[in-house]
Amino acid sequence: MKIELACLSGLIAALSPLAALSQGDARVPAQAQMMSTSSRFLPPKARVGRFLFNDTRLSEPAGQSCASCHDANVAFTDPDKRIPTSQGVNPRLFGKRNAPTAMYAAYSPVFHYDAEEGVYEGGQFLDGRAANLQDQAEGPFLNPLEMANEGKEQVVDKVRAAPYAELFKDVYGWDVFADPEAAYQDIADAIAAFENTRTFNRFTSKYDAWQAGKAELTAQEQHGLELFEAEDKGNCAACHPSRTDDEGTPPLFTDFTYDNLGVPRNPRNPFYRMPKQYNFDGRSFVDEGLGDFVHSADEDGKLKVPTLRNIALTAPYMHNGYFSTLRGVVDFYNTRDTKRTCVPKFVTDSAAMRRNCWPVPEVAENVNRDELGNLGLTDQEVEDIVAFLHTLDDGWMSQSSN
Repeated sequence: MKIELACLSGLIAALSPLAALSQGDARVPAQAQMMSTSSRFLPPKARVGRFLFNDTRLSEPAGQSCASCHDANVAFTDPDKRIPTSQGVNPRLFGKRNAPTAMYAAYSPVFHYDAEEGVYEGGQFLDGRAANLQDQAEGPFLNPLEMANEGKEQVVDKVRAAPYAELFKDVYGWDVFADPEAAYQDIADAIAAFENTRTFNRFTSKYDAWQAGKAELTAQEQHGLELFEAEDKGNCAACHPSRTDDEGTPPLFTDFTYDNLGVPRNPRNPFYRMPKQYNFDGRSFVDEGLGDFVHSADEDGKLKVPTLRNIALTAPYMHNGYFSTLRGVVDFYNTRDTKRTCVPKFVTDSAAMRRNCWPVPEVAENVNRDELGNLGLTDQEVEDIVAFLHTLDDGWMSQSSN
């Protein structure tokens, strides 16, 4: 799924990603030809998906929707920033991971192993266990720690009784509810169609405007970009590519691979307190990430490289919400291997930074020690990278035009 930047008559240079999108490029993710977030401007399938995504009646009991953990006001992440991992419809139950942004997820390739590079790529969820967006959308409805339905038929029955059921039948056929298994797949298909629209794929950040020659970065932001890209400095672009590629695809700030950054366990993770049927190991639980899904110790601890678009809006950070600030994340990348090891191993990010130490990694094997851990950045350089990261938030173009 690529985006080819359109050219206006009389111009040779490529325009901004937003301008390209407005030209109706066929290589935009499927259905992403409508800009407005209002359902009446969406294609019918995506419109159904929008209803489904926001319907709090589809959990058991009612009260939680996809949007509960993927709120549009915070770049489709969990709006409750006080808790490092996401709460289910049952207020006493929490998942083991921080809900990632759903923005730009449509660009992730189908989960696969790249034999030439020797790495896994793509897929959905932080461990890649869903091959694509449709597979991902099927999961939360039945997860007891999320929307907690007992089965697919229960979800289908709720959609059958929903006010948008007639629209659902218009899209998928008058007899769609006759086969609950097929109808459940159609529900996920509609949600995936919604996630393929401009609502989730905006390309309206200051950085996008800068790439199009329509904005100027401050001196600090410019220096932060240079540090972000420099192989002998931040080297962030090694995993978070920052430039439009040769095919005209705007940077997504992820290479869709999997990595073990050596992130510590989070003592504030409520999953440690979950009943044994959900977490048998209690406080000893270790999230093996990709390794658990592909059943390979060589992949233990690796989790999907996230997009950095809208990163300033999506705290807390990392799979277990260990870091509460962007500065903490960049400092960790910079000094993980140079600071002393904290004692004990359960130490919060704020306490670790006060004590000038880092706890041991949650998974000690397969930690990436080639691209981070001892970057040699000064405090000012860390601040400059953080300033640059703030230019990746969508909405700047619309704000600047007012």
